[in-house]
Formats: sequence, C-alpha cells, structure tokens
Amino acid sequence: MMRIGLISDTHSWFDPRLFDLFKDVDEIWHAGDIGDKSVLEAMETFKPFRAVYGNIDGSDLRRELKQYERFVCEGVDVWMTHIGGYPGKYDRMVKSEIQLNPPDLFVCGHSHILKVINDKKLNLLHINPGAAGRYGFHKVRTAIRFTIDKSEIKKLEVIEFENRYAPAAKKRDAVGKSSL
Repeated sequence: MMRIGLISDTHSWFDPRLFDLFKDVDEIWHAGDIGDKSVLEAMETFKPFRAVYGNIDGSDLRRELKQYERFVCEGVDVWMTHIGGYPGKYDRMVKSEIQLNPPDLFVCGHSHILKVINDKKLNLLHINPGAAGRYGFHKVRTAIRFTIDKSEIKKLEVIEFENRYAPAAKKRDAVGKSSL
C-alpha cells in the first residue's frame, strides 16, 4: 500500500501546511510548474518524491526532471506529465500514446483546474490536482491525497485551501478537506 500526496503548479511556493497535510504519505508527486528549485528541495528533504517539469520551469529543473514519467506503483501503471489535457481533449503531445497504450492512472497539471475523471473509453483514471501555488487564475488552491493498494486507487481526498482572492479579514485559517 502506498499513500500519495499529489500537487501541481506550485509556481515557486511550497505551502508550509503541506508538511502536516502530507505527513502520513509515502510519496509526493508533483505534476509540473514547480517554479523554483527550493520547492523541489523542500519535497526532496521531506518525503520521497516524483516530479515532472512544466512549461514555466527553467533549465535547472529541466536538467533534473523529465517531461514525462511513466512508472508502476503498487501494480498501477501511472503516467505523469504537466500538459496532458483531459478525457476527450487530450493534448496532442500525449494523445496518440495514451490511445495506443493507456495507463491505469493519468496525472497532469497545467490547467489550475482540479479534475478527477474516469475515462471510460480508455479505462483509466485522470487526475489533475489543480494548483497548490499562489500564482495563476485559480481562486482556490488545491491538492490531493489518495492510496494505491493492490492495484486499486482509493481513499481519494481533495484538499482545498482558502480562497486566495477573499479579503484578508474573511480568509479561513483552516485548510478545508473533503473526501470524494
């Protein structure tokens, strides 16, 4: 059994609350747009991690990371990339491969929009954790926790942070969590 903490689009900011929120995970996965090497180093010193680079990541991160990661975790074939699209609208860079050889779990970022979609046509689960960083057009920062156990993806939790556009006096101090 592996417990996973999934984030994307940190854009140079690793929220310190993630240390508590991910304290019980076995690995952190980052689906690109890390932004600054200090975020990579924070993950690296905290937990085992897997990451891909995104479109805003510079040459320092691109030298250390790949554009695509394909691996098996607890019997689940996982493909992680930054720009991937979503079921019915996969990005042209992944579309042919995903149709010829679909993974069990397809993870991407880029859109800053949290999506968890069962692609029934390709028999895969698509997850985009949204954006965990401060920069971008998203209103609410998000992350995901889930478990892979004996080839089954389960216990998926969406973590919602405060609305980043709310007036300071109305911002919630707590991190909201809801289970799917």
